[in-house]
Amino acid sequence: MARSEALTQELAKSRATPVLNLPTPDYEADDLLIVREPEQLKALGDDLRTRIVVLLREHAHSVTELAETLDLPKGTVAHHVKVLEKAGLVRVVRTRRVRALTERYYGRTARLFVFKGSDEDADGEAVRNVAAASLRSAAEEILPGDLDDRTTFAVLRKRISEDDAQRFMRRLEKLQRDFLDTPDDAEGEPFGMALALYRRAEDA
Repeated sequence: MARSEALTQELAKSRATPVLNLPTPDYEADDLLIVREPEQLKALGDDLRTRIVVLLREHAHSVTELAETLDLPKGTVAHHVKVLEKAGLVRVVRTRRVRALTERYYGRTARLFVFKGSDEDADGEAVRNVAAASLRSAAEEILPGDLDDRTTFAVLRKRISEDDAQRFMRRLEKLQRDFLDTPDDAEGEPFGMALALYRRAEDA
């Protein structure tokens, strides 16, 4: 089976719909990667590595460039990039000669990551860590409320039936597709959207 056909089937299984208006990076990348292997989930459960994959969404970067953007030592960033590369989440997309050295530029292996638990993550700890890191990354992007009245945020808790949970999940998935299907506007402003429906601990 061709790789693209396998990815399409995986996307259908995840109850998502292929989208056309994903970020278009300045390098070649698959549309979708199902992130379910323990090594992948562990790699993305780290705040710094989450920031790195976000920075690589549209542009390839060298370790030097990432270190400058993140204001961190080059050796620290190189270590985390290697962890992501080993997990199959980023790869070298091009190289450039700098004096006598070859500088590697890294990009994501896919434009969209879809997270799913694995048999080895029976308690959901790895997926929970990824979700937490992603939400923290989103929180850091939010502009101060007094500067932008178009930001809305709420954390809600209720006991609901399985039917209602499925209904809300379908609505969130549709909202996600609508957001991704909205064409990029070159003159528009940058916006982000964080969506989550989750089963919470009994005493939370």
